[in-house]
This record gives sequence, structure tokens and C-alpha cells, in this order.
Amino acid sequence: MKLLKALTGVAGAIALTTGSAFADDLRWKMPVAFATNLPGLGSPAAWVADNLTTASDGSIQVRVYEPGKLVPPFDILQAVSDGKVSAGYTWIGYDQGKVPAIPLFAAVPFGMKPPAYIGWYYFGGGHELLQETYANKGFDVHAQLCGIIGPETAGWYAEPIESLEDYEGLKIRFAGLGGKVLEKLGASVTMMPGGELYQALEKGTIDATEFSMPAIDQILGFNQVVKYNLFPGWHQQFTAQYMLINQDEWDRATEAQKALVEASCTAATTRGLAEGEYKNGKVLAEFQDKGVQADQIPREVLLKLKEVTEEVLKEEAAKDADFKRVYESQQEFMESYKVWDTRAYVPADL
Repeated sequence: MKLLKALTGVAGAIALTTGSAFADDLRWKMPVAFATNLPGLGSPAAWVADNLTTASDGSIQVRVYEPGKLVPPFDILQAVSDGKVSAGYTWIGYDQGKVPAIPLFAAVPFGMKPPAYIGWYYFGGGHELLQETYANKGFDVHAQLCGIIGPETAGWYAEPIESLEDYEGLKIRFAGLGGKVLEKLGASVTMMPGGELYQALEKGTIDATEFSMPAIDQILGFNQVVKYNLFPGWHQQFTAQYMLINQDEWDRATEAQKALVEASCTAATTRGLAEGEYKNGKVLAEFQDKGVQADQIPREVLLKLKEVTEEVLKEEAAKDADFKRVYESQQEFMESYKVWDTRAYVPADL
């Protein structure tokens, strides 16, 4: 008995000094919503998987499955929650039909710039609100911010948008809350994964589409079908991606393993934003040589779009308690942030 107690004590001491030495290794399958060759949008998923293996010395191994190879992109949340896969990487705004408040964590029309969003998310209670929002709707997931990019373009069109009436009857792929704004203006809004958009444009299934920022859109080849690329991306000033982890898997991870996931995703968020900011200017500058007309939506149209956006946000808040709570938290933060934002940064034209 004395020998057994002594050995137990030694084992306990080793476990304390080596952290996760006796923890179960984590072997996660992770379907992704975006191809990992898409800068800032899909690339963080591959980087996180590699970094977790290296940083954990093999304790955490994540196998990435490209879109549709294991789980359809729009089914990732349900698959993770049900335990069919241990993790998934996605733009969570796709699930607004199941979790009405979730687009507020993904992209908000006329919403925060990326630095403001991550400020609110990390320090304003956003991360905790996100966990509560999923739990309140019965989903067993832990969500970790794991990527962010700057504004998308306002989309690709055969003709420019010069008035709100131009949206009426338009068959367009548009995501999230921005899609609800365009529906209010009479557009026929549809959702489909990025990999299907080129063919849909080419066949005329849709008249126009938005998807992402210039560095990504040019890879998907939208400019080969339609030539008007409009700005600014009023509907998505930030686009945030998340690593969703099955709650049971998260609960059985050690504190050290959890810390590595959190650190890797925080790093991936920085890297994703940096990659987009680095690449977009060059791509946009070269669009004219490819016959692309990069136009600005007239200011008067943007002001009207903002009015409709505010109507949509108030309507959604009235229908869902979580939406109201998250929206009010973001609005409260922005009241003080605007004081800093408007005073501290040099105007773009200088």
C-alpha cells in the first residue's frame, strides 16, 4: 500500500509539472465552409490546424476537410452540435434561420470595422454572449472567433446600382442581414455556397452576387461573367469566421489544450485580417486592366440603404430576445467607440 501511494504521488507530481502529459489526445475532423486557398477567409482554418499540431506537440490533431467533402457548408453547425464531427470552421451567419441573433456575430450592415468588432468581442462580452446565444437555441457547441476580414465588395452586377429601385426584382445571392435589407427592397435573394456562384451567374440563375473581398472574388472569377464590381461593402464591414467545437469535445479538453485553441484562433484572426489587407489593394488596382468597372454606390443610395437597415435591425430585435440583447450591447459599445474612431484616425483622403 505504501508503495502504491508513493507511485500515485509521483504520477500526480509528474502530471502537475507536465500539464497534459496524461490527458487524452484530441483527434478532430473539421469540415470547412470555405476552400483553404481563399486568403483570409479559408486560409486561417488550415493555419490553425497546422499550428495546433505543432504547438501541442501532437496532442491536438485537426484534419481539415474542404467544402462538401465531409459535411455540406451550410450543415456544419448541426453536424458539430450533434457530434457527427468534432469541429467545424464557418461563417456562422449562414445559420440565421436557426439562430436569429447569430448574424450580429458574423456581419452587420453598416456595422463595426474589424478593429471595433474584435474590441467588443474580446473585451465587451461578445464571446460570452455568443456561447449563451447558441445554448439558448439548444446547440451544443463552443464557438471561438478564428478569423476576420475587412469589408466585402457590395457585389458583382451586369449594371450599376444607381437607385433603390434597381434592386427591385433583382435575382441576387446576398448573405445575412444584408439579404433581409434587399428583400425589403423587392430583390429576390438566394443563398448558395461560394463554389456554386460562378456557374449560377453564367447560367443566369442569379443576376448578381456578393461573396467576399477582391482578393477572393478574383479567384472565383466573377469578373469573367459580369463587369460591375460595386463599393463600399455596406452589408459586411467585417466578416468573422469561427471554429465551432462540439461541447463534449471541448469539455474533455484540458485547460492547456483549450488555451492552445484560444491562442491559435486569436493568432489566426490577426493573420486573416493582415492577409486581406495586404492583398486587396493590388487586386483592386489591377481590375481595370481586366475590364472590371469598380464603381461606388451613390451616397444618396447608401443613406437610404442605411435607413432600411435600421428598420430591419429593429424588427429583428423585436422578434428575438437574444438578438435584442446582443444588438443593444453592440450599440452601447459603439456610442463610446465613435468618439475615438472619429477623432483619432487620419481621414482616408489625407
